[in-house]
Amino acid sequence: MESSIFVFQFSSKLTNRSPIEKCNNSLTPGPDKLSWRYLKRIIKNNMCFKRFIDITNTCINLDHWPLHFKTSTTIVIPKPNKESYDLLKAYQSIVLLNTISKLIEKVIGERMQFLMISNNFIHPYQLEGLKQRSTSDIGVVATTYHNNK
Repeated sequence: MESSIFVFQFSSKLTNRSPIEKCNNSLTPGPDKLSWRYLKRIIKNNMCFKRFIDITNTCINLDHWPLHFKTSTTIVIPKPNKESYDLLKAYQSIVLLNTISKLIEKVIGERMQFLMISNNFIHPYQLEGLKQRSTSDIGVVATTYHNNK
């Protein structure tokens, strides 16, 4: 019998548009030249949103990440106030990825986190890096731990 946890399908009903709403419109687009501002407008259209979900599901079902999504552009920027720019550590590199691939990664990451938490695959005291787990949650855990000692 196959567990439902391993069925990793998205549908328009199950997936909302929150991952894209959180993205900053002023971020520099990657090699696809698609800005978050335009992608947000495109995804507002229900047919485009459904196609986005179809692309996500196809990547998952085929266990394939298209080469287009792996393409990146690297920008090298000199760090300010360095004595010498002869060393590599005097520079900062910024990698720009394709916007659609970043959005798909965000959606998959949110869904994986939801599945992990809802199926108790993450220890209850694991708080760092998880959504809806704040400093006040850490305070409750610490207080409970202290009171039970």
